[in-house]
Amino acid sequence: MKPGAGKGKGAPRGLAVSLRSAQGRSAASQRWLTRQLNDPYVAAAKAQGWRSRAAFKLIELDERFKLIHAGVRVVDLGAAPGGWTQVALRRGAGSVVALDLLPMDPLPGAAVLQGDFSDPAVAGQVQAALGGNADLVLSDMAPNTTGHAATDHLRIMALAEAALVFALDVLGDGGSFVAKVFQGGSERAMLERMKQAFGLVRHAKPPASRKESSELYVVAQKFRSPAHGAGAVEARLRRG
Repeated sequence: MKPGAGKGKGAPRGLAVSLRSAQGRSAASQRWLTRQLNDPYVAAAKAQGWRSRAAFKLIELDERFKLIHAGVRVVDLGAAPGGWTQVALRRGAGSVVALDLLPMDPLPGAAVLQGDFSDPAVAGQVQAALGGNADLVLSDMAPNTTGHAATDHLRIMALAEAALVFALDVLGDGGSFVAKVFQGGSERAMLERMKQAFGLVRHAKPPASRKESSELYVVAQKFRSPAHGAGAVEARLRRG
């Protein structure tokens, strides 16, 4: 979905915008600001009331994979500032829990929690707020980058793997899982492990994901809950 397509109006496309002054800014900061000023998704997000341009990534993924429907129960891991939570709510989710280590402004209709999803106590709070098994677990989490590709890849894969373990514990039969990963090779191992628990596993790079970025999204659907509960799948994956 392009910024001007679908619900809401996109930002007008005009001439490229340049920084008026670079005084006091590093070269990296200048590049980031210039990119933001000339990014149609950033402008469209502001015009349509999304908290971040990342909202368009989930919209595009949802239009392709049909992840969100009326009444679906959603957990949004690493939710701040709330763009993906907004999308889930606007697209008809029945119950949405947004969790992040950072504080996040409230969103009507969502339970906003602050904490670490790998903490059993926090995980329990998420499940209680959800009111049952999840139908969809989302993770747009990414670590602070170091600039060293191999290190950054390992860090984001560690987050994605942890999100997967969480998802296996809370998803109900037929549920879905979406997580951000970086291209780099070891994501193939995670895909193989996911195929043990889901009937369909695919990679996707939504149009809103910047072309120069190595990010991809892994989309797993048709979760098969084992006879002895999701914890059995987790144990098997850990052994694998």
